[in-house]
Amino acid sequence: MTSRGAGTAFSRKNYRLSTEPEKSKVTGIVNSRLLNDYLHRVFTNADGNQPAAAYRKHLTFQNLQEHLERLLAEENGSEDSRDQGLMQIGWCTLNCRFNQEEGVGDTPDSYAYDGNRVRKWNVTTTNYGKSWAAGDIVSCLIDLDEGTIAFCLNGMSLGTAFDNITRGAGMAYFPAISLSFKESVAFNFGSRPLRYPVEGYRPLQDPPVADLVKARKLLGYLKNVIHVGIDVTEGKLVEKDTSMWQLQGEPTVLITLAHIFNYFSPLMCKVYLVEDVLMTFLLSILERGGAVEAHPLIQQLLDLMWLLMEEYEVHECLKQLLMSLLRAYRFSPIIPDLGLQIHYLRLTIAVLKHEKSRKYLLSNVLFDVLRSVVFFYIKSPLRVEEAGLQELIPTTWWPNRFTKEGKESKEVKEESAEERLRRRAYERGCQRLKKRIEVVEGLQVQILKLLLNNKDRGGGEASRYIFLNKFRKFLQENASNRGNLTVLCPPEYMVCFLHRLIAALRFFWDGHKAKTPAALSSEEAYVPPQLFYNGKVDYFDLQRLGGLLSHLKKTLKDDLAAKANVLIDPAELQAVTMDDLDEDEESATSAAQSQRPSAALAIGGALARPGWLSSPTLGRANRFLSTAAVSLMNPRRPLGALEKIKVRTLSVEQRTEEDIEGTHGNEGLLLGRPPEEPDQPITENSLLEVLDGIVMMYNLSVHQQLGKMVGVSDDVNEYAMALKDTEEKISRCPKRRRDIHEELLKSQKVFSEKLNHLSRRLAWINVTIYSKEKMQDIYWLLRVCIRTIEHGDRTGSLFAFMPEFYLSVAMNSYSALKNYFSPVNSMEELPGYDETLMRLAAILAKHFADSRIVGTDIRDSLMQALASYVCYPHSLRAVERIPEEQRISMMKNLLAPYEQRPWAQTNWILVRLWRGCGFGYRYTRLPHLLKTKPEDASLPSLQKPCPSTLLQRHMADLLRSDRDLAPSFLNSVLNQLNWAFSEFIGMIQEIQQAAERLERNFVDSRQLKVCATCFDLSVSLLRVLEMTVTLAPEIFLDWNRPSSELLLRRLAQLLNQVLNRVTAERNLFDRVVNLRLPGLESVDHYPILVAVTGILVRLLVDTDVQGAERATAVLLADPCFQLRSIQYLLGHAEPSALAAAAPATDKRHFSLHTYTEYISAEELAKVEKMLSHLSEESKQAAATTLPTSEEDLCPICYAHPISAIFRPCSHKSCKACINQHLMNNKDCFFCKATITGVDDFTKPASS
Repeated sequence: MTSRGAGTAFSRKNYRLSTEPEKSKVTGIVNSRLLNDYLHRVFTNADGNQPAAAYRKHLTFQNLQEHLERLLAEENGSEDSRDQGLMQIGWCTLNCRFNQEEGVGDTPDSYAYDGNRVRKWNVTTTNYGKSWAAGDIVSCLIDLDEGTIAFCLNGMSLGTAFDNITRGAGMAYFPAISLSFKESVAFNFGSRPLRYPVEGYRPLQDPPVADLVKARKLLGYLKNVIHVGIDVTEGKLVEKDTSMWQLQGEPTVLITLAHIFNYFSPLMCKVYLVEDVLMTFLLSILERGGAVEAHPLIQQLLDLMWLLMEEYEVHECLKQLLMSLLRAYRFSPIIPDLGLQIHYLRLTIAVLKHEKSRKYLLSNVLFDVLRSVVFFYIKSPLRVEEAGLQELIPTTWWPNRFTKEGKESKEVKEESAEERLRRRAYERGCQRLKKRIEVVEGLQVQILKLLLNNKDRGGGEASRYIFLNKFRKFLQENASNRGNLTVLCPPEYMVCFLHRLIAALRFFWDGHKAKTPAALSSEEAYVPPQLFYNGKVDYFDLQRLGGLLSHLKKTLKDDLAAKANVLIDPAELQAVTMDDLDEDEESATSAAQSQRPSAALAIGGALARPGWLSSPTLGRANRFLSTAAVSLMNPRRPLGALEKIKVRTLSVEQRTEEDIEGTHGNEGLLLGRPPEEPDQPITENSLLEVLDGIVMMYNLSVHQQLGKMVGVSDDVNEYAMALKDTEEKISRCPKRRRDIHEELLKSQKVFSEKLNHLSRRLAWINVTIYSKEKMQDIYWLLRVCIRTIEHGDRTGSLFAFMPEFYLSVAMNSYSALKNYFSPVNSMEELPGYDETLMRLAAILAKHFADSRIVGTDIRDSLMQALASYVCYPHSLRAVERIPEEQRISMMKNLLAPYEQRPWAQTNWILVRLWRGCGFGYRYTRLPHLLKTKPEDASLPSLQKPCPSTLLQRHMADLLRSDRDLAPSFLNSVLNQLNWAFSEFIGMIQEIQQAAERLERNFVDSRQLKVCATCFDLSVSLLRVLEMTVTLAPEIFLDWNRPSSELLLRRLAQLLNQVLNRVTAERNLFDRVVNLRLPGLESVDHYPILVAVTGILVRLLVDTDVQGAERATAVLLADPCFQLRSIQYLLGHAEPSALAAAAPATDKRHFSLHTYTEYISAEELAKVEKMLSHLSEESKQAAATTLPTSEEDLCPICYAHPISAIFRPCSHKSCKACINQHLMNNKDCFFCKATITGVDDFTKPASS
């Protein structure tokens, strides 16, 4: 390789220069005397002293190599590992045999330290050392002279762990480790400099001492070149300011440096020397402080490396330098000012500022060799003492806003002066911590700004477009390997990467807006819908809203052509598939990539594609060449309104800047704009792809990690409640019980220490993950998704091309803002909160039943999100603010028949709209559960009732106006109620039988859970029926409507069945409730009986006379009706039952009178009135009813008299049976003839 400098070309490995005066004049080399002084000044002896001029050998470039080789020839322990989690690390002999049960430390000649359990192991185990955390460095020391084994944690000695270990002939010890699944560890046996060397110990692998001495000497010579300058006019050497040193094309200096690099370059390919010599030197340059830009010397040195080193040497050196920097950053201990992390990030920025180095590292190292996302991660300290948080936050504080039951206290207690001082001191400490972390975050954003630079086009493609391709491959690896933990980027890294990428993206987005006023600002950012179907961006195998991409291209190809001027060419797709089949040499991975669209190219115009380009015989080369060929044949020009664009896929690696940004009529990523999309510049196309990747990142793992870290806050709340409870017990403890008092004081001390630790750790987490700025990032992402969905929705059928994760991120980011960032930050304080809430509500209301969305999972998620939305007052009010047309459409979709769809969630939504209006339905928790430990108070099911009268009114209007909707909806509700309650009764029979057996039988917890679910479903279905009866009673009571009588009879039948099963004395329901099995806590008399009571009261009391008469007649006519079930509601018992129960112990009977906090006096009065009415009516019915012969009873149900005759077969039954039968079947019960009509039947008087 030849290097270039000062206009002179020469070979680094083989050159000779003359010292003749005329030669120096030509080349610009200084005179012989000055050159001799300069070379002696640069190349000093090992002791640093220079001999007197009279005794020095005269140096020229001709003999410099010999002198340099002589100088370089002058001569002048521990094992380091990084680990996390549950593992045992130490030493073992060859005699040890390990398996799944026994590991290091479990056999006689193996010795281990376990920092997870804080123990040492050698067959037996005892306490030892300190707890370790991810990123810690453990030094394993063995002394075979003294026979001892010791360990160090981050350079701090843990003391001798084992002594008198077995030694002697044939005994050899080897490093060993046992670790659990998913854990990882990196060893350093001496191939790199030890982070914490221990005096008196050597690493297993000796350092390269000779090379180390040479490298340090050569580095010293390099420093001398930088320090010493040549004043040609004065003919003397001068000291120079190293910070501003530049090469400036001086041939003497350049050739001197070439001699140094001739020996220095090969050494810089070795990781030990790069880390120990080069990285240390570069870090020392930045130690003087100031901005990275204030140290151009690093840029000059990198220029020298590219000039004077072979290309492969520069590549290896840069790769090892970045790997060393990443290791140093990742495993540096956390100190209060984060100085070490800042130091390594500053050097990383300095290296990446060099354009050629940055592009090489981006193309070959950052995402290919390194897990470069580590640079954007700020690890959380598990040991606050070592992180210095005690000094940074000396005063701890935690909120005391929770009651013993875990709910937020209703009473806002006055904060004492001491608490106020503690809180303010804690907040000041948190602010100090935040300022220091913001410095690190700012440096991390600077790195991404360098990687996203699109102006550095010198020497090839701009950095941003290299980054885009690597970033897309990174997303693909994490999306396609969601089960392979060794490939996935850890979620905690993803969270930090996401926030830094958002900051860098918005910086460039708003910068483009400043230059192009017509473009959108980052506050209005969204992803245009054409990215989802034009094939320019690869979405791998991720699901689209309408299903698989291949299916959508076939079914919607006409819509693509009509709306977006995009043609899907079947012949081309077929040709590509044939190419794949014919290429034997192509790997499976390449084939898989070629079968799925990853990018697209505008073929343009109406010219037909040349046949030779599609020839299967040309294989993969044809697909690559076709881009250039067609581009050359078709001149670039703006596309006319009627022109169609053929799209063809390109791999990510083949994309260019032009494919992304577009030029001269080629819209790049925005190819195929639909007519609904405004013709307005948004931003640079490349930034749109970055934004799309950010949304995908959130979906992959960020949301999951945000939920996981909330656990620390939950721990603080639990310990705070425990401490409060302990302090109350101390205050109540009698003075005579000193033993109890001492135990309570110990508990108080433990809880206080734990809270001090957790509150400091929580401060770190709140700053790095849940700060106000991070909340604003997630809120911005939510608004991006909302705008993207709205724009996509306007495209009609093309909306099906949108990836499912946009809807998922919209729902999950809102959930995170509501549940994870409070109470530190409130979502309500965010700008435009109410509008955002309403727009998200409109999306949920419209798309939960959108026929364009076919995926079962995403439809279920939309339904669950809407169900959660209506549980909270703020979000429910947002639903009420969406346009009336959308509200009515939503309610109509909710009232669709329950069959063949997730009806349980639909029913839950209707119940939440009603809760607070029903009979005795104003509770948050069931009365019998108040004394038990509550679940998470933030759960939707535990929110206070917040009914919506507006949506109830829409429901009533729909049921009244649509005569087909009401019967189909109510029949489906009654069918599901019949199923749910029957399943519940069957399950409690099995549970009761298991409980009564003499042998102890274990009842499956899943069975108990399913049983409780069926009970809850039954109650919620009854509440929907109560809601319907209340809002639109005429559906049941106006018998001019076709199905009213049948619906009323079915309802009465089910209500009687429920009452009879639940109210029977000492029945199955009673016995199971009294068992109080874990998992069946919600099963009780109150919820189901008050729901039934609410329906009956509305039908029999709160209606007109005619309606009450019809309802009463139907209820009493049902053969299952028992008056005692109604009496049971008020605690009345039949006289026979009272007489039988007299000898028994005094057992409390259920009565609505005992629930005065939940049932009003007015409601109780209505129940009394209903009981009185039914008692009177049942007596009259019994007196007037004539005995009916068996021949006159319906042959189907044997409960009602025959009242209907079928045409044409003349068979008979009661109206209830035939009407219910005709809902599903038109054939006669008896002869299977098709029934054409049903007439009333009255038995002739003569018979």
